[in-house]
Amino acid sequence: MNAHQHPDPVGHPSADDRRSFVIVGGGQTGAVAAIALRDEGFAGRIILVGEEPHLPYERPPLSKDVLIQPERAKVTIHDAGVYADRAIETRLGRRAAAIDRGARILTLDDGEAIAYDRLLIATGARPRPYPLLDALGAGVFTMRTLGDAEALRAAIGPGKRLLVVGGGVIGLEVAASATVLGASVTVIERGDRLMARAAPQPLADVLMALHRARGVTFAFGAALARAEREAGGGFVLTCEDGRSFEGDVIVYGIGVALNTELAAAAGLAVDNGIVTDEYGRTSDPAIFAAGDVAHQWRPVLGRHVRQETWQNARVQGAAVAAAMVRDVPCADELPWYWTDQYESNFQVAGSPEAADWIRRGDDAAARYTLFGVTDGRIVGAVTVDNGREMRPAKDLIASGRVIADLDALRDPKQDLRKLAAALR
Repeated sequence: MNAHQHPDPVGHPSADDRRSFVIVGGGQTGAVAAIALRDEGFAGRIILVGEEPHLPYERPPLSKDVLIQPERAKVTIHDAGVYADRAIETRLGRRAAAIDRGARILTLDDGEAIAYDRLLIATGARPRPYPLLDALGAGVFTMRTLGDAEALRAAIGPGKRLLVVGGGVIGLEVAASATVLGASVTVIERGDRLMARAAPQPLADVLMALHRARGVTFAFGAALARAEREAGGGFVLTCEDGRSFEGDVIVYGIGVALNTELAAAAGLAVDNGIVTDEYGRTSDPAIFAAGDVAHQWRPVLGRHVRQETWQNARVQGAAVAAAMVRDVPCADELPWYWTDQYESNFQVAGSPEAADWIRRGDDAAARYTLFGVTDGRIVGAVTVDNGREMRPAKDLIASGRVIADLDALRDPKQDLRKLAAALR
C-alpha cells in the first residue's frame, strides 16, 4: 500500500456533523479511540462494538492484581457514565460479522446493520491455540480475558502444582502470581531462554534468578510430545527428550493469533496484521486499524511495524482517532513496555538487541538501569525498579546520537536527564 495515500473526501467535523464513526473492538485501543474522537472535536455519531459483555478494560492487571488481590483490582478503563456523557453508543457482547465496503455498512451477529462514514478496526488478538493441551479439557487455561483470569484464580492456590508452558511475559507474570498464592510452579519453555522475543539476555537472566529465588523451576529446550490426564485429575506432560512434568493446573502462552478475519473477509490487505499507512488507514481509505492487529507503516524506520503492548494500544488508539478526524499522520513512538513480577517492576524500551549492555550503577545496587549500545549509540534500555530513569533513557534512544562518554552513563551520580538534554 502507498504510504502517502490521500485521505478520503469525507470532510472535516462541524457542529452539525451527521457522520457516523464506528469502532470495532472493545479493548484498550477501542476505548481510547472513542474518547479521543470526541476530544479531537468530532461531533457526529460514535458507536463502539465490543465482543465481550464487559465495558472495555485493561489487560495488564489480569495476570497480577486480578489473580492476587481481586477485591482491589481495577481493570475497567471508563465507567458507563463516561461513554454516556460523551454520547458514545456501545454495543457490548456483540460481534461484528461482516463489512460491506461498497455500502459502508457493518453488520453485527444479531443482524443489526450500522452505517459508517469511517470505521476503525481494533479487534486485537487471541491466544494462539495449542491443540495438544486444549484436548485435555478442564484445568487448562490461557490468559487473555477477564473471564480467563477469574477462572484461573479459582483453580490455583496453596499446594497446587502449576505447569506454565511458555516463558514469555504472560507466562512469567502468571508464575509470579501463582507463587505468591502458594502454588508450586514449573515453567516449561521450548527455547533456550526466557522472553526471547521481547527482552535482552541480561533481563532474562535477572528474571530467571528472581523466580528461582522464589522456588520456581525451569525446563528449557522442552518440546512437548505428549499430554495426558491422570486418573486422579492431574496432568503429565512429556517432552520429546523423555523429560516429564506433573501438575494439577496448566497455563500456556505461546503467542497470539491476530483477529484479522473480519478485515480479510472484507478484502482489506492483511500481512502480519491489517496493513495500514502512517495515518492508520487500511487499503480502504474509509477504514482504519489500530492496536495489536495493525501493521502500521513507520516512515522513520522505513518499514511496517506491529506491536503488542499496552502503550501501543493507548498511543495508537488516540493517534489514529486524530487521523480519522483531522487527517494527520500518527507520531512515531518508541517501543516500550513494562512487567511487574513479585514486588519488582521492569521496563524495557527500544530494541532488545544490542552489541553490548552496560549497567548504570554498581553490581550490588537493587535499583539500576541497563543500556544497550551498538556502534556507540543507545538502542535499548531496561530499568529494574528504577522507572524514574525510563523517560530520559527513551530520550537517549530517540536522539540516535553517538554517546562519546559511556562512562558517564555508568555513573549513577551523573544526572541522566541532563545527559539526555545535551543530545537534543
